[in-house]
Amino acid sequence: MVFKYKEYKLYTRTVNLVGGKKQTIYFFSKKKPNSGTECDMPNYYSMEVSKKTGMPYLKYSEGRKSTWKIGRQ
Repeated sequence: MVFKYKEYKLYTRTVNLVGGKKQTIYFFSKKKPNSGTECDMPNYYSMEVSKKTGMPYLKYSEGRKSTWKIGRQ
């Protein structure tokens, strides 16, 4: 199930780092991005909202479960 916050959806994609390592990144977007797929809230992350821009972002919260439920607005 896709995680949503207001008009933003959570997406994921795998990127190649300079050393050749692959890393999964998560990002929020109002529109469908050129690359990336919709995803659910990953384990051990929590969502926060920027006070300056009002945009949501994920924060790693090691050892804690997600504090947001799917589709919560």
